[in-house]
Amino acid sequence: MLTARDIMTREVITVTDESTVKELARILSIHQISGVPVIDDKGRLVGVVTESDLIYQTKKVHIPTVITILDSVFYLENPDKMGDEMKKIAGTKVKDILTSSPVTVTEDTLLDEIATIMAEKNMHTLPVVNQDILVGVIGKKDIIRTLID
Repeated sequence: MLTARDIMTREVITVTDESTVKELARILSIHQISGVPVIDDKGRLVGVVTESDLIYQTKKVHIPTVITILDSVFYLENPDKMGDEMKKIAGTKVKDILTSSPVTVTEDTLLDEIATIMAEKNMHTLPVVNQDILVGVIGKKDIIRTLID
């Protein structure tokens, strides 16, 4: 059975958390990719950022629903969620919009497990790490390529 080591892309396009959102959009567009790992200066994975994170910036702000009963205000939804949304919408740097603690696999992860993770979690980009150091990335196209080889 194939493993991540067999199908991963080793020359990974990455950004840092200090990259701007504009730089990120340019990278995704030029390379025609849907997401990139975010690494620190030592090559450690700190997150992942995707097209969805960029699209999120143009969405409408959702105001939490509240009701007032006898001069008391009750939130029907978590008001902290609005703060998180506002931070992401207003973000100018990758660190403002990235997904921290992303799902990862190791080089020895089997293909069927990789496919299951990507399908169940609706992921397009799956980082491959060796003790938190990014060593590769697997995209849906890498999985599809195994079907024709």
